[in-house]
Parts: sequence; C-alpha cells; structure tokens
Amino acid sequence: MANHAAALKVGLALLGLSMVGYILVPPLYWHFTEALAVVSDSSAVSASSCPLCVCDCSSQPLLTIPKGPSNASSADCAKHDPDVNEDTEKNYAELLTEELKLREAESLEKHKRADMGLLEAKKVTSSYQKEADKCNSGMETCEEAREKAELALAEQRKLTSKWEERARQKGWREGATKSNVKT
Repeated sequence: MANHAAALKVGLALLGLSMVGYILVPPLYWHFTEALAVVSDSSAVSASSCPLCVCDCSSQPLLTIPKGPSNASSADCAKHDPDVNEDTEKNYAELLTEELKLREAESLEKHKRADMGLLEAKKVTSSYQKEADKCNSGMETCEEAREKAELALAEQRKLTSKWEERARQKGWREGATKSNVKT
C-alpha cells in the first residue's frame, strides 16, 4: 500500500513538473530566440554598409500592413505624401462604413429571422395549447361520464340484488331450469 502511495506521489510530481514546463518553456524559448536575433542583427548591421533608417510613421493609419521587409517599407515611410495619406484614410473610412452597413444589414436579417421563428413558435404553441384544452375538456367529460356510469352501475347492482332476494324468497335457485321450478 505504501508503494502505491509513493508511486502516486511521484506520478503527480512528474505531472506537475510537466505542466509547469509546458506553460513556461515556450515563452522562455521565444525570449531566448529574440535575444539571439537582436544580438545577431546588431552584429550584422554594424558589419553592413546600410545606415539605420529613422522614420516617423506615427502619422500613417494604424491598420496599414507594410509590404516587404521593414527597411524597405521605411523608405516608403520617409516619402510621406499628405495627399496619398488623405486618400488612404478616406478609403479606409469608406471601407469601415461599408463594413458597418453590411454588418448592420446582416444583424437586421438575423433579427428578422429570429422574430419570424419566434412568431412561428408562438403559433405552434397556441395550436398545441388549443389541442391540450380540447383534450382536457374531453378528459373532464369522460371522467364525468365514468362517475355517472359507476353510480348507475351501483344502483343497478342494488336493484339486481333486491330482485334476486325476492326471487329466492319465492323459491328460485341459481342454475335452476324450467323443469325444476314449481309453478
């Protein structure tokens, strides 16, 4: 029993260490590779003849995605043209407006379908409720008829019992035939 408990503890410890490793190793790996990339880039930049590109791209739209390597796009950034930037912002605003309109139309269509589904569900519920009311009414009628039939049967049994008693008093026996009966 002690061996099982020790094995369970060792297994749980290994499982815990595995989970900690699974959670912590990938971020550490990426930080390590980034540090290596920075070290290798700094040595490569100092060895190359390309000067560092200084560019203020804060005036460009946030969601533009540079095409190509970052140094090539920084050359485009340095050639900042206010007319192109204004057209890009207008196009971006138009695209956003169009997307919002499409989403609104889609939302309205979904809302319309939901309303139609709700209306259909209400109709079906109403018809089922009517059928349930009919069924309940029929059950009540049947129950009343059963109660009346039970009362009538009880009365009929009483009456039958009286007639049998009178017949026995007059000499009738159960199972007697006409030949056995005295006239």
